[in-house]
Amino acid sequence: EAPCCLLPPVSCLLSPESAPAMPFLDVRALTKSFTVGERQLLVLRGLDMGVDTGEMVAIVGTSGVGKSTLLQLIGGLDRIDGGTIRIGDTNMTAADDDARVAFRNRQVGFVFQFHHLLPEFTAAENVAMPLRIARVAPQEAQPRAEALLGEVGLGDRVSHRPGMLSGGEQQRVAVARALIMKPALLLADEPTGDLDEQTAAELHVLLRRMHTAHGLTSLIATHNMQLAESCDRVLRLEAGRLRPV
Repeated sequence: EAPCCLLPPVSCLLSPESAPAMPFLDVRALTKSFTVGERQLLVLRGLDMGVDTGEMVAIVGTSGVGKSTLLQLIGGLDRIDGGTIRIGDTNMTAADDDARVAFRNRQVGFVFQFHHLLPEFTAAENVAMPLRIARVAPQEAQPRAEALLGEVGLGDRVSHRPGMLSGGEQQRVAVARALIMKPALLLADEPTGDLDEQTAAELHVLLRRMHTAHGLTSLIATHNMQLAESCDRVLRLEAGRLRPV
């Protein structure tokens, strides 16, 4: 029997198939606080979370608990105070500003409660905007935008400006815009919060369909329990940490 000091570590005895896989989105010991007057408000308190490739996960919780803050930190829109955020092979917390912006623009799609469409541009032009910012030629960007609008049920609205669209249609344009760069991760912050019940239900179906069709990993912050329960898992944010529902 070989002396114990000569035995290989346990990790070397594991086959690649048996070694634990890292989640696609891996958040560890995340902390974030804000200064309110003379008081420091601690919003996230050592939060941990793992989301596997292809999962659709809902985050629920009361207003002001920090759901939007969490998504903004994961998406690189704000700086964390402590902890780590890893998306795939990219350590977002170690990346410099330029690298984080480049990664966010190409690998993360955002859908917010309010669509934030540019009123002077058509639906297709709004969807194509991230491509144009990335200096993709109009003759390539326009057909890709129109194809995505067809996928979200707006193939006959490509030339309409936002003011000519209903609230639900505007949010569908926002979903198409979020997907135009072919992101790996979709972050949706109260995507149905400004919609009536029927329109919200239709958007639930659309988000699930697009999640599957585009091979996304999706994280959705919502008050809508019907939307949350249509996801693969539901997590509740309370006192700065997440727990399963």
